[in-house]
Amino acid sequence: MRDPNNPCLFCDSKKSGIAHENDLAYASYDSYPVSDHHCLIITKRHIKDYFDMTNDELIACNDLIQIVKKEILSKDVNVKGFNIGTNAGKIAGQSIMHCHIHLIPRREGDVDNPQGGVRSVIPNKQHYKRKP
Repeated sequence: MRDPNNPCLFCDSKKSGIAHENDLAYASYDSYPVSDHHCLIITKRHIKDYFDMTNDELIACNDLIQIVKKEILSKDVNVKGFNIGTNAGKIAGQSIMHCHIHLIPRREGDVDNPQGGVRSVIPNKQHYKRKP
């Protein structure tokens, strides 16, 4: 199996595929999507994770998130929500050590109980009861 970090898969935007781009980042549809139209927003500069981004890179990534969100909504009327997330570090699940942000479209009924959303990265913390 090829190591996506050697050479870095995301440093070659042509190999990753470009759906949209600006000066500092690009969007690519995920090769292993969680749901239809799952997209990655990737910095052009090779940096480890979200915490290494400059403010300009944060803005550039956010601009692409907004563009891709609109595109997804125009393609699929069943999308009713999104999860946005990033994995920072191997222990958090990061497998490609180049900063990228997941934009995951959500549809009604895609899971039995969506409560907790991103909290499900630790399964026994996803479902909780609110304190009175």
